[in-house]
Amino acid sequence: MSQEISREDGLLQLVTFHIGEEEFGVDILAVQEIIRLMQITPVPRAPIYIDGVINLRGKVIPVVNMRARFSLPAQEATPQTRIVVMEFDQKIVGFLVDAVSEVLRIPSSTVEDPPPVVAGIGSEYIRGVGKLDERLLILLDLDRLMSHLDIDGL
Repeated sequence: MSQEISREDGLLQLVTFHIGEEEFGVDILAVQEIIRLMQITPVPRAPIYIDGVINLRGKVIPVVNMRARFSLPAQEATPQTRIVVMEFDQKIVGFLVDAVSEVLRIPSSTVEDPPPVVAGIGSEYIRGVGKLDERLLILLDLDRLMSHLDIDGL
């Protein structure tokens, strides 16, 4: 069962962020908070895309490196690097992203079905592609993305 993106009078409410050259969006209701990069403790034998765990106000949260998850080359953290803390299916996970862009409201009419492959990411993780003036925004399907993550044993 796929979650619906928050709609307000035909508008989608999204938090947008960059991974490599691409801009992605997720439903604002899934985002708990956005934090600066903090100490990440590695976890032995974790999948390659799990950088480790963080302690956020007493909660241990796994951190998914989205560059690794989408098979992009590693990159050193910058002052813009952020962890987007999201909750879905009663699990809290941090997504390590290159930069957070903004909170957007876009008309749902600007969103098209995803093409077969976008930026090397299989279309099974993409809910749609939003057209915004001179840029494209890839809307991630968190349910599908998270269902393929192995975070239960962390």
